[in-house]
Amino acid sequence: MNDNPLRAGMLEDLSVDPCVLVIFGASGDLTSRKLLPGIYALAKNRMLPSAFALVGFARRPIGDDELRQKMRAAVEQHARQKPIDTAVWDDLARGMRYVQGAFDERAAYRRLGEVLEELDRTRGTRGGRTFYLAVPPHNVRSIVENLVYHGLCPRPGGDGPHARVVVEKPFGTDLASAKQLNRELLGLLDERQIFRIDHYLGKETVQNLLVLRFGNTIFEPLWNRNHVSHVELTVAEHLGMEGRGKFYEETGLMRDIVQNHALQLLSLVTMEAPVAWDADSVRDEKVKGLRALRPIRSIEEVRSSTVRGQYVGGIVRGDAVPGYREEADVSPTSEVETYVALATRVDNWRWADVPFYLRAGKRLQKRVTEIALHFKPLPHPLFDSQGMGLRQPNSLVLRIQPDEGIALRFATKIPGQGVAMRDVAMDFRYGTAFGHESPEAYERLLIDAMRGDATLFTRHDEVEAQWTFVDPISSAWRQNEAPLVTYEAGGWGPAAADALLAPNAHRWSKP
Repeated sequence: MNDNPLRAGMLEDLSVDPCVLVIFGASGDLTSRKLLPGIYALAKNRMLPSAFALVGFARRPIGDDELRQKMRAAVEQHARQKPIDTAVWDDLARGMRYVQGAFDERAAYRRLGEVLEELDRTRGTRGGRTFYLAVPPHNVRSIVENLVYHGLCPRPGGDGPHARVVVEKPFGTDLASAKQLNRELLGLLDERQIFRIDHYLGKETVQNLLVLRFGNTIFEPLWNRNHVSHVELTVAEHLGMEGRGKFYEETGLMRDIVQNHALQLLSLVTMEAPVAWDADSVRDEKVKGLRALRPIRSIEEVRSSTVRGQYVGGIVRGDAVPGYREEADVSPTSEVETYVALATRVDNWRWADVPFYLRAGKRLQKRVTEIALHFKPLPHPLFDSQGMGLRQPNSLVLRIQPDEGIALRFATKIPGQGVAMRDVAMDFRYGTAFGHESPEAYERLLIDAMRGDATLFTRHDEVEAQWTFVDPISSAWRQNEAPLVTYEAGGWGPAAADALLAPNAHRWSKP
């Protein structure tokens, strides 16, 4: 029973029809760290249907019991709600099955079909299917082709059971590959069946950005070029590779963070109000915002408007850490970026001439993701002329992680004789306001995928608009047309990133 009055009105109808969740790549790190703990949290909070089952599909030759043991260990290590509720886990475990096989092995899909039919009989899942592809992009086509060939993922029709496919990022490796993958998937499935996941969209503060803008009358009138001086987006990590050196050598930070997470956040800031709260209406407006981003295409524009950096050894949280080229599975002559900064504009009526600054990096001073809207200074320096110490213009900061919340900074008088001023912050924190820990992003996204709600997932034209912006920059970097600069681990990035803001007399914030 929920007896916390602070949670009143928080829940919405997230009911899910009976279904089986099939995870391709079940032996991988994502499944252990995020997917299984997310499924357990949903089960513990009674958000899964009573008729639910989970099937793991991977190459490793293990059985059902070993899968259950591995998944139990993963949940015990990574679940946000501890200790593990034995009754909840036992019910989940009874519905777990494992299918061993390669992603292109036809016989493995026949075995999968047999397991799904058995679960329909024993668990009452009634043919509902959600296939989660926690695999690299080059495996996606083969898996979907086999699912369709064996009749496991039919197109929607009538009132029959659902079949959906969740595709992990990165979606493609560049614009051409993303378009090709979209063509291939849309030739096999309906767009309504394809859920391209970006876990940032499942974070509470990201979802709240739309409510903040379009659910309040005090912010939206100020959310434009008439009042905003510039917008700053930071996605910082204090960690290095953590065993992901091989992945980063193939991907780099531009494709790992900027092309998806950062541009999705930017689209939520720049979009117009949707006509309704449904998947296509929201995504229609996001696409318009992405297409309005001013391209950075020429070599001169790349050199003047972007910075790519790579960390060298330094001190992070009191510990000496190696440089990127000293990390495991990284080339000693690697030119891969671990830091990106760029300056751009949004060419539409709302945002014309407002600079947008974006920075993202590994091995920075601390882990923080935030969006800061900096408002214009006073039109007349009344208080400065009286020596009252007015500091910075107002700002609105949305903290995405780790301490989710919103801060509004404004000037106020310091108590006492005379008139002296300083900046203060009105600070809203999710944990304090609602009396409980925010759910993990994957919890919301998993339940939405199983429900068929694509509002927090990216559509094919969103993905292509993101790659359209990123590709010319990445191409110039691959040709070494812009320098790779270094920065010391534990700081806030290279000096070149500060110079990026200098022409407009702006400075990066210190989160």
